[in-house]
Amino acid sequence: MKLALGLALLAGGIVLLIWGVTAADSMASQFSEFFTGNPTDKAMWLVFGGVLATIAGATLTALGAKSRAA
Repeated sequence: MKLALGLALLAGGIVLLIWGVTAADSMASQFSEFFTGNPTDKAMWLVFGGVLATIAGATLTALGAKSRAA
């Protein structure tokens, strides 16, 4: 169960990271960055969520694989 959940979180995290980087390169984000110095909140939350989901997924995948091998 840990392995399947970990793989799902890992895949979802990678998708969120890609989506966040794409959102950071959007015209709206560049416009926001020009005036505020920061990309849009949506882009930052997508990248932040992607990093967290990827770390959680990698951890669960490693724990699931470790318990399966024992």
